[in-house]
Amino acid sequence: MENRTSPMPEVEGVRHHHVRVRGVRLHVAEAGEGEPVVLLHGFPQHWYGWRRLIPLLSDEYRLICVDQRGFGWSDAPAKGYDTDSKVDDVLALMDELGLGRVRLIGHDWGAWTGFHLCLRAPERFTHYLALNMLHPWPLHRRLMPQSWRFWYTALLEQPLLGRWILRRRPGFTRYLMRKGVMEKAVWTPAAMNEFVRSSQEPDRARAGEALHRAFALRDIAKLVLGRYKKLRLTVPTVILAGERDFMLPPGVLADAGRHASDLRVEVVAGCGHYVHEERPELVAKTARELFTGGR
Repeated sequence: MENRTSPMPEVEGVRHHHVRVRGVRLHVAEAGEGEPVVLLHGFPQHWYGWRRLIPLLSDEYRLICVDQRGFGWSDAPAKGYDTDSKVDDVLALMDELGLGRVRLIGHDWGAWTGFHLCLRAPERFTHYLALNMLHPWPLHRRLMPQSWRFWYTALLEQPLLGRWILRRRPGFTRYLMRKGVMEKAVWTPAAMNEFVRSSQEPDRARAGEALHRAFALRDIAKLVLGRYKKLRLTVPTVILAGERDFMLPPGVLADAGRHASDLRVEVVAGCGHYVHEERPELVAKTARELFTGGR
């Protein structure tokens, strides 16, 4: 597996280090001091996806932005991109860093991992803010009519094809990122180029393919078969959904009912699939209110 040699983007106040867990070196970008908050990026981003949020929260919290395996400056092994393995990675990282309980923020695939972290080890998380992701108990009658929106994942999950698209067709990644926001200016040339370049690296492209394939082969089957119905979310959770999210329109985000003791969905008007990019101030405000119990 390759190690990235491309220059690290700079964000004021961010310090970088690597932590070896489960045979993989994970890159961690940290900022601030105080109570710890773990942040899990989505696809095709890495820690730099939190660059707009970091200065808004690092004055009060210790932000721990993890490059999940296969992305950013973390190792990209051949295996381990299923949800259970990613959960194991984060819990092992928390153990290595001596973090007993943390607050959690996740976006996209990172938010899906976040839900399963809270289900697996609720005692490790005080609060959870999920961005642009459904919970594990969607109503199929709402979700199925919207399944066409996942057309692009059908390409990325195909063996060899997915990695070829990410490596050789950077316009595809640019298209997905532009389609994911209502305010196109959110993507500065530097940010767009960084995430596209990262996705093009051979091992990162293979990881992107493996990530989508693992979800298709394992998680979708569990959703369809109702395997999550016996699980209950006890960590206080807020989902921020983009009103104009091309992948997950708010209509699919039904109440979790008896499956969650404290979960609410808030829809962000005029916002797409990258709420932390388009509305970082709102994300920070929501996080502070959630983390302090509404104080």
